[in-house]
Amino acid sequence: MKRVLRIVGILLAIVVVAFLFLRTPDTDPAEMRAKYAGVPSQFVELGNGLTVHLRDEGPRDAPVIILLHGSNADLSTWQPWVDALKEDYRVIRFDQRGHGLTGPAPDGDYSPASFVGDIEAVADNLGLEQFVLGGNSMGGGLTVAYAIEHPDRLYGMVLVDAGGAPVQREGGGNIGFTIARTPVINRLMEHLTPRSMVERSLRQSVSNEEIVTREAVDRYWEMLRYPGNRAATVARFSLPRTPFTEQQVAALDMPALVMWGVEDALIPVEAGRWYDRVLPASTLVEYPGIGHLPQDEAPGQSVDDLRAWLEQLFPLAPQG
Repeated sequence: MKRVLRIVGILLAIVVVAFLFLRTPDTDPAEMRAKYAGVPSQFVELGNGLTVHLRDEGPRDAPVIILLHGSNADLSTWQPWVDALKEDYRVIRFDQRGHGLTGPAPDGDYSPASFVGDIEAVADNLGLEQFVLGGNSMGGGLTVAYAIEHPDRLYGMVLVDAGGAPVQREGGGNIGFTIARTPVINRLMEHLTPRSMVERSLRQSVSNEEIVTREAVDRYWEMLRYPGNRAATVARFSLPRTPFTEQQVAALDMPALVMWGVEDALIPVEAGRWYDRVLPASTLVEYPGIGHLPQDEAPGQSVDDLRAWLEQLFPLAPQG
C-alpha cells in the first residue's frame, strides 16, 4: 500500500512540475490592444454590458455588409475582403463574445441566442436599418440564426463554409476543436495551450498552407490566450449542437451567396450543397483545392465572387 501511495505521489509531482513548466499564461490586455487595435479599431459598449472590438470602414452612405468571424478567430480574418471592398461598401466586423479583444461575456452566456443578440445590438448601436450579413464557419451559422430571427433586416446573407447544416463530418477536423469538445481534457486547455497546437489546428483547417505564417499563428495563439477567452471556448464547445431544420432554412427567401472550400476538413462541402439546395434564392460557389477559410486561402477569387454578387444585389452601388 505504501508503495502504491509513493508511486501515486511521484506521478502527481511529475504532473505538477509539468503543469508549471508547460503552462501558457494569459496575454496582457494592454499589450494586445496596442498590437492589434490600431486605427480604425474602436471599442463599442453594447446595452448588454459587453464592449466589443469593432472596425467600421467605408463610405457611410454605401450599402452595408457585416462580417462575422469563425470559432477562435477574430475580425482580422476578413482583412483581404475589407481591403478590396471598403472603397465601395461600408464594411463592419467585430470580435464576437469570447473572442479577440472583445474577451469574455460578462454574463457567461455563449448560446447562439446571445451571439444573435450581439449582432442586433451592434446594428442598433451603429444606426443600421438593413444590411448584408455574412460569416465564416461559426459566423456563418450565426448568420443563418440571425436571419431566422430578423429576416426583414437583411438584404441578403453570405455563408462561407458555414456551420449549422444537418450534415455530419466523417473524420478530419482539427486538434484544437477536438480538445475543446472533450470533457475533462478541455479544462486543461484553459492553462495548457502551446503555440504548436494552435499552428497544427490552423494547418489542419486549411488546404492552402501558405497562409499559415508566423504572424497568423501568433495572432490566433495570442487572441486565444486573451484573458477569459480560453474558458469561453470551453464553455461554448460544451453546449449541445442543434442543426437547423430544412423548414427553418427554406423560409429564408432573401438572396444568399454560399461559398465553400471543396477540401474543407471541418465542415464538408456537402453542407454547402445542402444550403444551396434548401435556400430559395441561393448562389453556390465552390473552390477546388481550398479548405475551411476561402477568404484567407483564396482572397482574390472569393472577393471577386462576392463583389459580383453584391453588384447584382445593389446595381446602383459604385463599381470598384
